[in-house]
Amino acid sequence: MANNNDNFDHVIVKKPSVGERMFKYRWFYLMFLPVAVVLIIFYYWPMLGIRYAFSTFKLKQITLRTGPDYSTGLGNFARLMDSDPFHAAFKNTLVLSIINLILAMVCSVVIALLINEIQNAWGKKIVQTVLYLPHFLSWVVAASIFMLILSAGTDATGADTSNTGFINAILLQVGILKTPIDFLTSSKAWPVVWYIMNRWKETGWGTIIYLAALSSISPDLYEAAEIDGAGRLKQTWYITVPSIMNTILVVFILNLAKVMNVFESVFVLYNSLVYDVSDVIQTYTYRVGIVGNDYGYSTAIGLFKSVISLILVSASDVISKKIRGYGIV
Repeated sequence: MANNNDNFDHVIVKKPSVGERMFKYRWFYLMFLPVAVVLIIFYYWPMLGIRYAFSTFKLKQITLRTGPDYSTGLGNFARLMDSDPFHAAFKNTLVLSIINLILAMVCSVVIALLINEIQNAWGKKIVQTVLYLPHFLSWVVAASIFMLILSAGTDATGADTSNTGFINAILLQVGILKTPIDFLTSSKAWPVVWYIMNRWKETGWGTIIYLAALSSISPDLYEAAEIDGAGRLKQTWYITVPSIMNTILVVFILNLAKVMNVFESVFVLYNSLVYDVSDVIQTYTYRVGIVGNDYGYSTAIGLFKSVISLILVSASDVISKKIRGYGIV
């Protein structure tokens, strides 16, 4: 007697069509519809404005009837390459972002290691809460706090406002300074202030992922090291740091792809006296486009920044594949 299973050997299962599959999962498509609409309106539709990078587009010089002048072609990009302010902004973007990225990694790892050493549960929670709080302040509030702290007691015209910040007040009181220093108008002091403000605001929040990585380390490793006579410092250096090194590299690679996206933290703190060290690509784009009404040139700058960001993301993906075995995109 033939096996009944042989009757199914030649059965051909018809694959459902695209329309049938869409109808079957219609409610999922309906749930996704609002998300798709938001993506199209706020992410893809604005990309049509890229065409203005190849035009002369100034609102005060055109009408709805004439529209932008596209005869300039690649002229905006040639102008961009010959622009000293753009070169300075590009350099400042890389310098500020990369140094801040390195400081963020070092400070977050060190603070995470110190927090991890706190044995008292309540004390640990209090320290974490205090460190996390600045993250929830807006950059405007953070900049205002630093402006008050670092105030030189004079306004933009140099007139005395009798509102000296406590840093200058302390330095004057102990005799280190004879006259107040306006840190926010000094090209040497401004980058330092910006780095400190960024670390004060974001370091606590940056420790979260490292604390999660630290919690996954097996206690058996520390017990074995303690039996071998290793102290806390050696345990940290030979066990803790190597155990979270993969996490450190991943975070560094992911943040490397965002080095061009610095705007708000600079915009709320900088001024015309420190453009040489504080003006970045996005603030330069803002001043050229929104303030200067040169939308064609500012779009070209934005497109250039996007291309550089794409290159950085691609490079980060390649590095991630080399280190982790899989990419980030």
